[in-house]
Amino acid sequence: MEPTEIIIKFKRFLMKVNYSKETIKNRFYTVKSFIKWLDVPIEMVTSKTILDYVGYLHNRRLKAKTINSYLDGISKFYEFLYHERKIRIPNPVKPAYKQLLPKPLPKFLREEEIVLLFNHIKSKRDSAMFKLMLRCGLRVEEVVNLTIPVIDFKRKRILVLNGKFRKDRIVYMSDDAVYALVNYFKIRPSQSKVQQVFLVQKGLFRGKPISKRGIQKIIEKYSKETGLTVSCHRLRHTMATQLLNADAMLATVQELMGHDCIYSTQRYAKVSNTKVRRDYFKAMKTLMSRA
Repeated sequence: MEPTEIIIKFKRFLMKVNYSKETIKNRFYTVKSFIKWLDVPIEMVTSKTILDYVGYLHNRRLKAKTINSYLDGISKFYEFLYHERKIRIPNPVKPAYKQLLPKPLPKFLREEEIVLLFNHIKSKRDSAMFKLMLRCGLRVEEVVNLTIPVIDFKRKRILVLNGKFRKDRIVYMSDDAVYALVNYFKIRPSQSKVQQVFLVQKGLFRGKPISKRGIQKIIEKYSKETGLTVSCHRLRHTMATQLLNADAMLATVQELMGHDCIYSTQRYAKVSNTKVRRDYFKAMKTLMSRA
């Protein structure tokens, strides 16, 4: 079995089943790195080989999350060989090989930190981008891919197409998010034929759609300037926490956030301290009144 040829076929398969570009890139790289490390043919790989490879990755001081990403890629590769290429090799990656990961609670911004951040942001484009993350729960990739036709100002909603897990969903815009977006459109080049909402404003790529890394660099700049620990994802965390504190139902938050399963949303319930505190004292007041 020619390794180079089979890896290319694996990549084409991932493209055919509509994996994201980032996932395809990561899977291709992890499998290529694994095969380069091997000293036996692909079809001779055993579970012991995988354990040896995990040890090699540990020696490289890779994080547990990164090692799991490698294992996922290799596992998918052997599933591809078995089901798509009809090469009957048992999958050597066992579930028990997955690294145990810490599960830190989502971190969010306090109200005074939100005020400080947005008071500092003077760019109408940046204000609109980050307000959509904070109020609509958009991921950075979803902000990058946001196009003009999916925004419905009349109904105050946005149709998010091809979000994570290739899911479409509808999110709603608060008044301040609408205000920020309308203000941005006033200064956005009206003659632009680009469908993406957010454009590069300076330099060689002026007028082109802004990139994921471009947005991340901007929020990193504001984080440094304000002294706040803030990221695109933390703005999403903040929205989920605020909604739960305001007594929104867990299923509602799951739908708005675009979570694949309710367990992801339940993590936010653990940090929804305002609601817990309110429920506690309300319950205690009821109990004390019975005494």
